[in-house]
Amino acid sequence: MNLDFHDMNSQERLSYLIENIHSLSPGLVEAGVDILAEAGEVEFAAMLAKDNGLFEKAIQVLVDAGDYLWAALIAKNAGLPEEAERLYRDGLEYYIEMEMYGRAISAAQALHMSPDHIDHLMREGIAHESSEMDMGRARVALDSIAASLEAAIEERDDELSREVMAALKKER
Repeated sequence: MNLDFHDMNSQERLSYLIENIHSLSPGLVEAGVDILAEAGEVEFAAMLAKDNGLFEKAIQVLVDAGDYLWAALIAKNAGLPEEAERLYRDGLEYYIEMEMYGRAISAAQALHMSPDHIDHLMREGIAHESSEMDMGRARVALDSIAASLEAAIEERDDELSREVMAALKKER
């Protein structure tokens, strides 16, 4: 680009940063992280900060976005084990509050919590997912999938197709 970075509009800056993320001048890195984060490009912002040794900035960008697991991994790899543990604990609390049980289980495992505690989180996650499931809609979706599968193999005359058709008829 022939324009000076500061003369670019916000979309041009964003495109420039993403396209040149591995070759930005040191003077643009910190501003680039902020611009990327503000634009919702959290992964690019965190990667740019991390790759340039701005570990605290990378961690903050990820925490602000609710990605405690990646933030903790960056802290751990940067030789900050206490910070990593704090982030896993904060993440566990955040993920439970946000009902993100898969991520909560990952944080609990990283913290070496007891299998009973992890099983409890698993049961909470299953209960949460089940409570939000509309069984009527799920049945309609499954029936639609079965009808599509049946239509796709209806004309085929091989052993596998015959077995699938028999199974579908049996289930109905």
